[in-house]
Amino acid sequence: MAEDAENAGGGEGGGEFVEEVKCPECPTGIPAWMATFADLVTLLLTFFVLLLSFAKTETAKYEAALGSIRDAFGGNVLKHGEVIQRGKSPDDSPTMIDSQNPIRPFPIDFLTMEGILDKHEINRESDEDLNKMKSDLQEFNLADSVNIYEMPEGIKVKVKDKIYFNEGSLTIAKSKVSIEVYSRLTKLLTNKNWSVFVQGHASRGEVSLDKQKDAFELSGARASAVTRSLIRRGVRPEQITTVFYGDVRPEKLTGRSQKEIEQASRRVDFIIRKIDLNTEGHKVDAK
Repeated sequence: MAEDAENAGGGEGGGEFVEEVKCPECPTGIPAWMATFADLVTLLLTFFVLLLSFAKTETAKYEAALGSIRDAFGGNVLKHGEVIQRGKSPDDSPTMIDSQNPIRPFPIDFLTMEGILDKHEINRESDEDLNKMKSDLQEFNLADSVNIYEMPEGIKVKVKDKIYFNEGSLTIAKSKVSIEVYSRLTKLLTNKNWSVFVQGHASRGEVSLDKQKDAFELSGARASAVTRSLIRRGVRPEQITTVFYGDVRPEKLTGRSQKEIEQASRRVDFIIRKIDLNTEGHKVDAK
């Protein structure tokens, strides 16, 4: 310390005085680059939270995404030759890469902003086009005669008009049926590639006039009669799915008398779709 002071002050040797150099004062606050970086990270976090809020976990799409990632990084998505058992490698060591079943790559168009944020694509496994379906309904003047529902498995179009039957018989209550709507529905099915679900119903405890058929047999006979009518009018049989429910699904009419509910329950109603539910979808492992 003494030597430093002596050298700095010149000392006995008469050396020159060295002035102490001070660093400039640092500005207060964080550096500008750090503020920009923090803003960027915050925006990215917000963006991914937004994507997560729109997303819905679906097994098929999860597997497709996994297949795309593994394909990009050289995984055995489409493996040839002998297939390694799941969870084992050639030297019998544990592994997480090998799989018995190939996984389809993820559709790249889904990664676009439109594909991510369009709920019609992210919340449904079906590839039905809602706008195209609406266009078909407008073309055959059915837009005002149907209710459209979005469901996880696709779009369901329920025809408002139903075919009602007299008690205990297959005779149509003519005052209750709209021939015009039925004709337009038939034209849609014969000219466009739609599927129709014919659903037969009966009222509670209903039996046929000859006491030979119970509610289930009556509802099945009514659905079958309507199905045959559609086929005679040119609808292809493979477009039709015929089901019946007996008396377990009566019509729900709030504030109506029991007699009116029973009359409304003796019915056949229609659901039309672009995709048949019997169509095989993406097969997944049951284990």
